[in-house]
Amino acid sequence: MKKALPFLVVLILLLGFFIGQNFTKKESGITTIIFNNDNKLSQIFDIIGSEYVDKADIDSIIERSIPKVLEELDPHSTYIPKDEVEEMTSDLQSSFSGIGIRFTIQEDTIDISEVIRGGPSEEAGVLAGDRIITINDSLFVGKDVCTNQAAMKKLKGPKGSFVKLGLQRFGEKELVEVRIRRDDIEVKSIETAYLLNGKWGYIMIERFAENTFAEFIKAMIELANQRAQGYIIDLRGNGGGLMSEAINIVSLFVPKGTLVVTAKGNTPESVREYKTSTDPIDTQIPIIVMIDSGSASSSEIVAGAFQDLDRAVIMGKRSYGKGLVQSIRPLAYNGQMKVTTAKYYTPSGRCVQAIDYSNRNEDGSVGHIPDSLTKEFRTAKGRIVRDGGGITPDVEIESPSYSRLVYSLVLGGVLDQYVIDWARRHDSLPEVDQFHFSDDDFEDFIAFAKTQDFDYRSSAKTLFDQMKKELEKDGLAEAMDAELQIMEKALEMDKEKFIRLKKDEIIPFIEEELAVRYWFQEAGVQIRLRYDDQLKKALGIKENFVNFAI
Repeated sequence: MKKALPFLVVLILLLGFFIGQNFTKKESGITTIIFNNDNKLSQIFDIIGSEYVDKADIDSIIERSIPKVLEELDPHSTYIPKDEVEEMTSDLQSSFSGIGIRFTIQEDTIDISEVIRGGPSEEAGVLAGDRIITINDSLFVGKDVCTNQAAMKKLKGPKGSFVKLGLQRFGEKELVEVRIRRDDIEVKSIETAYLLNGKWGYIMIERFAENTFAEFIKAMIELANQRAQGYIIDLRGNGGGLMSEAINIVSLFVPKGTLVVTAKGNTPESVREYKTSTDPIDTQIPIIVMIDSGSASSSEIVAGAFQDLDRAVIMGKRSYGKGLVQSIRPLAYNGQMKVTTAKYYTPSGRCVQAIDYSNRNEDGSVGHIPDSLTKEFRTAKGRIVRDGGGITPDVEIESPSYSRLVYSLVLGGVLDQYVIDWARRHDSLPEVDQFHFSDDDFEDFIAFAKTQDFDYRSSAKTLFDQMKKELEKDGLAEAMDAELQIMEKALEMDKEKFIRLKKDEIIPFIEEELAVRYWFQEAGVQIRLRYDDQLKKALGIKENFVNFAI
């Protein structure tokens, strides 16, 4: 096997590749359906318009009917009203004009989960954990008011414009008012790039957007400068995005003219092959691609291509199984329709689509394609791979599992509130690589958690309570009372004892949230990697899998 190119040569090639790369252009088109006199839909709307007893808003009826029509196809074919078009397209853009926060909606209120480093909100003094109560002096809470769509509309705006927020801050009796000047906010696809074990260049890709390839090149340059001798491309939780960006990344590591993916529609004319069009950087350097059940679409294109070409080792859990390609088609009145126009196939010829939407059960439901109906395909070196169920990794690694208590602490907001309280009492945090939540800190957390109202039952206790209710419905609980009391006593565990039992599960979540609050998102990812057992196992992979001595 050839040795990896010297890092200086790699740097030069990377820069040249980036400058000369021709990005795949996104195609667009318009499909027009003519409703003639013989069309049932046309007849229905004509009759409603001319004969219905009351005046009917035909446009509104059509607007509400379109999603129902598309439901008969697949979940990825959707109607996008004009007021949601900007939100949909912004997910794939490299920047937008806003205030620079990430948020969730909890209990009908906007919770700020992260303040973006260097953004307008950080400059204005907004803190992670703040809750937005008013926007421009108007109350913005409640189910009917506080929706994700409404929040985006209120918080985004033209660059240079201002928005006034009233913030509820933990420990403050009065609202904290801030005036924020909107600015361009960079949306990164790659938050994390590290050299691990002194040899592996680790790159986490969160999505495939219009800037992903450029960010990947930048990360590779940094890692090549640190003499990376192999790359781990982490696609876990990456739900996909632009196919062109996925193809561009594969093209860095395979020969020019290599088939990466084929898209096939419902006619022979719709078949499109996508091949690499530029010379690669390095066709020999070892690559590991990490996937899980959240890896879908463009992530599966990357993993499937590398696997079929025997260019990388795929590790983790089986991917989602979305082998469908969507196209955006403009409609009247500025609406859009995202419609599935093709299935994509990996270089070996397999489709990874896991659900057959064309064959529905009597109740309208669909199911996964059973393994017995999948077909065998061959990789470049003759290894067997199968279609119909996502990408099955070459090396399977179990995903982490968490107790019901941890989910309750996270989703119930207990951890968030504790982090806010902790930060209020601590002006600073040690450097991330030196920061560890101490035993004394954990005792502090226990004291805080004991004051909070949350469901701390174990999964077993929850199931027992459900079983007991069913027995009561059937009139059997009284007859089994003695046995039920024994079981209930055995399953009972006080709050403090249960929290202590799950210490090792809880601490990583607290450390990550604190790191994000003090050192922003990149630091949080660094903490997460500290406890990432899947990544640790990937780093411990045997030499014969990748022909690379770790």
